[in-house]
Amino acid sequence: MKTKIDETQLTNHKVVSNDEWYAASAQLLAKEKEFTRLRDELNLLRRDLPWTKVEQDYVFEGPDGKVKLSELFGDKSQLIIYHAMWGDEDKDGCPGCSLIMDHVDAARQHFEHHDIAYASISHAPYEKFAWFQKRMGWTFPWLSSAGTSFSFDVDQSFRKEEYEKGPVRYNFKMQKLSSPEQPGISVFYKNAKGEIFRTYSSYERGLDMLIGAYNYIDLTPRGRDENSPMDWVSLHDEYKELSHAQG
Repeated sequence: MKTKIDETQLTNHKVVSNDEWYAASAQLLAKEKEFTRLRDELNLLRRDLPWTKVEQDYVFEGPDGKVKLSELFGDKSQLIIYHAMWGDEDKDGCPGCSLIMDHVDAARQHFEHHDIAYASISHAPYEKFAWFQKRMGWTFPWLSSAGTSFSFDVDQSFRKEEYEKGPVRYNFKMQKLSSPEQPGISVFYKNAKGEIFRTYSSYERGLDMLIGAYNYIDLTPRGRDENSPMDWVSLHDEYKELSHAQG
């Protein structure tokens, strides 16, 4: 959705008395509360989704060698996997995925307190992106699914022949895609028997809820100020000295 701001929207913005401002804010608050209640309902529906059993213990590659899916849980029963876009031909990190992953390290201690393990998974071989993780300063586990069908099975990567022929299943529908690598998040649960279940996946704008920076930006007069989603996003070490507003 286009949210680009015309400067006249700011310079000519309606200004009212303090009492009128409080009255208008109270009206908005009613809508915000409605949204919060709906979000609570959605969270309940998400937890009530049926699960699907994961039949194979995928083996990933990371800095310490091979790691099974079951081992990514550690001592936790829940696992969140972010599917970071990085295919065999990619040379650099995706700014959008990087914005999402920028939030993870600060949140991990809270995840762990809530019985949740976290990892990022990419389809490319580990050595293709290991350097990038160091550059970004991230410490969370980031592993490769190369040589396994994992990224294909969760609809995050697409085999060349399938992608070129199209359409393929992404975000729970058949569609033509602009790239064979797509972002997404999946949640897994491991029971006392060691059985693993896929409980939830989300893609495209469903990932907005992972971006804490958006929640702050959306509070401001300019908002996201973009012609298309994430058109302003850069890697965190590549932002220009001039602010977004200054151009």
